[in-house]
Order: sequence, then structure tokens, then C-alpha cells
Amino acid sequence: MDKKNFAFDKTNFILLAVGMAIVVVGFLLMAGTGSSDTAFEPDIFSARRIKVAPIVCLLGFVSMIYAVIRKPKDK
Repeated sequence: MDKKNFAFDKTNFILLAVGMAIVVVGFLLMAGTGSSDTAFEPDIFSARRIKVAPIVCLLGFVSMIYAVIRKPKDK
């Protein structure tokens, strides 16, 4: 088979997997206990959950977009 027929090469798939892993890490940073009807949990307003985790997710999505639009090098 001719490799020029494929839209992605190995580097694209690696970048896509790394981006997806970064997004998963961002969602894990957002996770935690929530408030219930009887108790208020002030940790839901921590900087990790409100600022850091969304930025990490955004970086992961941007890296995934780059992996999709990156053109494979011709050999």
C-alpha cells in the first residue's frame, strides 16, 4: 500500500493521543466532591477547579486540533 493515501501519519496519532490524555487530566483536576442539600463544600470554588483545570482542558483541545490539521511530511 502507498503511504501517501493516508491522511494521518504516526506523529499525528501520537499528538492526538497526547492531546486526549491532557484533556482527561484536565477533567480529573475538575473532579471532586460536590455540595449536597445538607452541606456546603467550599472546595468547588478552588482555583484548581475553576482556573487550572479548564486551561489544561483547553490546551488539550488545542493540541488535538493541531494534531488533526498537521500535514504529514512527504518522504
